Amino acid sequence: MHAIDRRGFIKALAVASSASILSIPNAHAAKPRARVVVVGGGFGGATAAKYLRLLDASIDVTLIEREAVYTSCPLSNEVISGDRAIKTLQIGYKGLQKRGIKVVQDAVTLIDPVKKTVATASGNSFSYDALVLSPGVDFNYGAVAGLTEQLAQTRLPHAWKAGPQTLLLQKQLAAMPDGGTFIIAVPPGPFRCPPGPYERAAQVALHCKHHGKKKAKVLILDANDSFSKKALFEQAWKELYGYGEGGMIEWVSGSNDGKVERVDPESMTCYTGFGEHKGDVVNIIPPHHAGKIAKDLGLASFKDRWCEVKPDSMESIKAKDIYVIGDACIGGELASNNAFPKSAHMAMSQAKVVAANLVAKFNALPAPQAIYTNTCYSVVAHDWGFSVVHLYRVRDGQWVYIKEGSGISPVTFGTKEKPEPVPRIYRRLEVEYADGWLRNVMADAFT
Repeated sequence: MHAIDRRGFIKALAVASSASILSIPNAHAAKPRARVVVVGGGFGGATAAKYLRLLDASIDVTLIEREAVYTSCPLSNEVISGDRAIKTLQIGYKGLQKRGIKVVQDAVTLIDPVKKTVATASGNSFSYDALVLSPGVDFNYGAVAGLTEQLAQTRLPHAWKAGPQTLLLQKQLAAMPDGGTFIIAVPPGPFRCPPGPYERAAQVALHCKHHGKKKAKVLILDANDSFSKKALFEQAWKELYGYGEGGMIEWVSGSNDGKVERVDPESMTCYTGFGEHKGDVVNIIPPHHAGKIAKDLGLASFKDRWCEVKPDSMESIKAKDIYVIGDACIGGELASNNAFPKSAHMAMSQAKVVAANLVAKFNALPAPQAIYTNTCYSVVAHDWGFSVVHLYRVRDGQWVYIKEGSGISPVTFGTKEKPEPVPRIYRRLEVEYADGWLRNVMADAFT
């Protein structure tokens, strides 16, 4: 074979190898199969497992998740108000199993990054070449005196993991009398689902408005001085439910003594630095941190709460061949709190970046350029919703926010000098978009 022909053959082989990644055939049977273990079967973990197999079916993928059915946190506030059945948020793992993914219902007890093994409560052990951790969050109950994990399961549910606590909070709201007070205590950021507490306030007010509880009060005691989509929430609260003095919804910022430091579960009283607030329903969202398995492994290096990762691949800065995605990780300019939004959509985007990087690595191909996306909808009434879109790229080893293509629903139309109200049809359509978005991401991650 002439030299020019050899070069042509090598180039053709490279193209064929790249094509095989996209067309899924097992083109690498001659070499040992790469093994990837994914811990955590939420939006991030399920997406990582699916896209690894989708991009290269020769990879041996094992997904370890303790629950048989996943319940979506996005739009779960509608369950609390009674506007949505929780079953619309639930899905199993049969779709992933059909893709050749080994789904193990078990709890991870130990990860050995030296031996590259994962041990589970049932006594099984799984070896890996790469580990994808999507452990979600756990809660620091001790940050609020008087609050315990047992109380969160009974009298003071936080419902920040959708499931039984969501239904418990729904029952407590349904039983709240007219004239009652529903307290939402918001932890210091960053926390999972930044707009979530404020959407919850609107959904609680919606329930009260439509169930004859016109004298009810929704009190937000916030450790922070601002929040995601603030102008949009305040506009909707004011128009739909009454906001501020004399309104159904009241927000107290951290600088105005909004941080809850202690709770008395017997009297259902929340204590701030200088005041006290009694509620009929008390919804304290505790500060949280990366899931326990990540903390036990020593990956939560940022303020002992969050896992720092490499911008281009999501690989942990603390452990080689371990990739941390979803709510457990943090990125961006940490000092200014310009971190990745802790959302389902962002977790899925991170999962796809990891999958693409691992497929490239296992096939000796160049690493792809990482681009991260986030979409987040908030539903505050049957016909009123809004959203935000974030785009990020990696430049010079740093996350960079892409202004072009990112954005948020408008508060008004027109000009600054002559603002005009946004037609109600736009708000109504965003409610429909939110439901469509949920169905799409559930299908994308789990089927």
